[in-house]
Amino acid sequence: MADIAFLLLIFFLVTTTMDVDSGVSKKLSEKPPKDYVPPKIKQKNIFEININRNNELLVEGEAMELKDLKAAAIKFIDNGAGLGNPMPGETEKKNCDWCKGEKDPESSDHPNKAIISVQSDRATEYATYITVHDELRKAYRELRDRLAKEKYNMSYGDLEELYKDNRKDESIKKKVEFVKNRYPQIISDAEPTEAN
Repeated sequence: MADIAFLLLIFFLVTTTMDVDSGVSKKLSEKPPKDYVPPKIKQKNIFEININRNNELLVEGEAMELKDLKAAAIKFIDNGAGLGNPMPGETEKKNCDWCKGEKDPESSDHPNKAIISVQSDRATEYATYITVHDELRKAYRELRDRLAKEKYNMSYGDLEELYKDNRKDESIKKKVEFVKNRYPQIISDAEPTEAN
């Protein structure tokens, strides 16, 4: 009997699959020092997304289907209507000469000033929250791919893969950082609202 129990135990250990938790990988910001003064942000540089308890989107005050979110985010991020913050290694503010947007003065000034704020209700389904974040990441990926193809004749994903294979190659690292700095992913999660 002990041998049979042992064989069954081994059988179940070998054939059982383990579920791995999945989620959104995020780096949490550190607590700012006591004397920290937050920068002033113009309202036009904030792209507000609200997800209600019925999993419906309200983007910039208007109802929107999830399928339209990526295009709206790209339009906001890539607007390029004004000067941006100085790029790493630079001291002066510059226009976005790589932006292909409409340069609408009522929308974001620059990709490095464009902040996407996501606020959900506590009753929002987790799957909807994740899907919204996926669409936003796809928007950044599309913009980065476009710039990398124009500048280096390869997609940003291929550039990242090349860098993973050649971590010591500084020229590849500089290319990845160049594209990433031109379209920095700035997504802020606002405190969830209470379900009524």
